[in-house]
Amino acid sequence: MNNCFGKRIKIEIFGESHSEVLGVKIFGLPEDFSISYDDMRADLEARKGGAIWGEKWATPRKEDDIPTISFSEEEGKPLIISFQNKNIRPSDYSAFTETPRPGHADFVSLHRFGKVFSGGGIFSGRMTLPLVAAGTVAKKLISPVVINSSVVEVGGVNCADYQAVETLLNEALADGDSLGAIVECRCDNLPIGIGEPFFDSLESVISHLIFSIPGVRGIEFGDGFNAARMKGSEHNDAIISVDGKCAKNGAGGINGGISNGNPLYFRVAFKPTSSISKVQKSISLKSGTIKELSIKGRHDCCFALRTPIIVESACAIAIAELL
Repeated sequence: MNNCFGKRIKIEIFGESHSEVLGVKIFGLPEDFSISYDDMRADLEARKGGAIWGEKWATPRKEDDIPTISFSEEEGKPLIISFQNKNIRPSDYSAFTETPRPGHADFVSLHRFGKVFSGGGIFSGRMTLPLVAAGTVAKKLISPVVINSSVVEVGGVNCADYQAVETLLNEALADGDSLGAIVECRCDNLPIGIGEPFFDSLESVISHLIFSIPGVRGIEFGDGFNAARMKGSEHNDAIISVDGKCAKNGAGGINGGISNGNPLYFRVAFKPTSSISKVQKSISLKSGTIKELSIKGRHDCCFALRTPIIVESACAIAIAELL
């Protein structure tokens, strides 16, 4: 199982959703590098369920997520950031070895690893906690580059209409259902020339990290899929200054896989939460018959509401690898 990313700055995720400990090892840091919980606190808090949008649509599972931070004496002397899992309920997942949940990794996990992981294990959104911790390190490394993300659409409704979004979330919650969302990310102060054609283009590396986030279904840079509906004369972007500024930044800050001096801009599509109490159907691997399934446990109505900081973290790690 490969839970590592990077060559220049290597990160290694360890643990599972319901293991005693989970965390990240980070190799390749400068000898004088230091970081504290105070440096991480805001990002770790922003990842928690209900931190931005309130508790109503968030998972009831609560963890303090206070890290233990140290440098290891093992080869490479990595920085180790670890967290205790204190609020686990593995009994909520005991039935899914026989009847895999729709939309989850239960079925493929049985074939790939011979088991279903408790609480989703390595496939769980809980594993984004060490990713965010690594992101705080990356943000420190790439300063003065600044990254900001936000949810811009929920269930097909623009977040500018908060009341409509709130109504949609309440309806989904009452129906035992869930919603997806779109997160927008912008990166400023990125130097010109970041990215390595062919396989390590800026888009390639960012996309690699973004798709490590559970539940991601797509990513688009700049005009994205709308570019396929344009003419060349509409899509081409006039360069209007010697520092590379473009008229509309339709390329999202990247040309030829390399940063072009404009703000880096991309959008990420997240699927609806797969764990829903609404009755669904799935195959019983024991009997071979179709069974009805209602998933109990503690889940977000729209887990994407807590992902902007995770998207920022993935972007920061990608940039730290390429700078």
